[in-house]
Amino acid sequence: MVLEPMSIEANGGMEYYNPNNAIEIIIFRDLKYSMNSNTQKFLRYLEIERGASPHTLRAYKEDLEIFFGHIGPEIKAIELNDIRGFVAEQINAGHKKTTVGRRLATIRSFLKFFCREGHIKTNPAKLVPTPKLPKTLPNFLSVDAVFSLVEKPEGIGFLPARDRAMLELLYSSGLRVSELTGLNPEDINVREGLVKVKGKGKKERIVPVGKKAIEAIKTYAVERILLRKKEAAFFLNRNGTRLTDRSIRRIVIKYARAIGVDGQIGPHTLRHTFASHLLQGGADLRVIQELLGHSSLSTTQKYTHLDITHLMDTYDKAHPLAKEDKKSK
Repeated sequence: MVLEPMSIEANGGMEYYNPNNAIEIIIFRDLKYSMNSNTQKFLRYLEIERGASPHTLRAYKEDLEIFFGHIGPEIKAIELNDIRGFVAEQINAGHKKTTVGRRLATIRSFLKFFCREGHIKTNPAKLVPTPKLPKTLPNFLSVDAVFSLVEKPEGIGFLPARDRAMLELLYSSGLRVSELTGLNPEDINVREGLVKVKGKGKKERIVPVGKKAIEAIKTYAVERILLRKKEAAFFLNRNGTRLTDRSIRRIVIKYARAIGVDGQIGPHTLRHTFASHLLQGGADLRVIQELLGHSSLSTTQKYTHLDITHLMDTYDKAHPLAKEDKKSK
């Protein structure tokens, strides 16, 4: 099935329709540039069948544009050496191995889709190894640091109340930034202390919210009403429209710098901190997996490495034999 372009919207989105069914309209929002028909089909599959977010669609589109700019648009002509050459070129150009690995994963998914659809016989990308990635542990804040961070928005009024509520909720419930921006008022149950979020693949889950976060949310909710805006989103900017992921990142960084936290930090740091503190407090790994919305336990297991590091640091600082061993060195 070929999706043919129908119109360009003012917001930069492009509409496509199925010529066999004029009612079926697919909108790729924010995909501002032209795409070949194969990319259109693949993105449509991701959006409709896999529930991919606009952010994910943009990332896949960009990766495929770069790849096809290297090898040409004909997928039936793609060979193993084409993909190997692309990976080598990306690494030689100085791209991070994480970026190259992500682009290779995009190519694998793309060719797997067309292999399954019967357009190509094999998926040569399966035979190309992912560049070896350095093992990095997630950054997280200490209990004292995160308490200082969530308490940093001071004063009264819309902006301090909003920022305090966002920071409290990010730490209290371990939300992804996209889950936070996607919240609407009806998703938050202050009486029960629960919030309904839509995670990756549009999967919904219910997560608990701590008392401090609920108090901050209630305070902000009053300020939000006084703003007298009819926007559906819960967290709004000063103009009364939904906050973007980028705006929330800037807010987190601003308050982190204000309490003296340097280095890489963002909303995801608070998600890592949430998981790490739960694990240190004795929470079961399966419970943390459910709270974070991880589809695989292996994704959650990275926090066990953080917990081991924390235990070793505590041992080194507190155990008499560890202290004596350091003195002897």
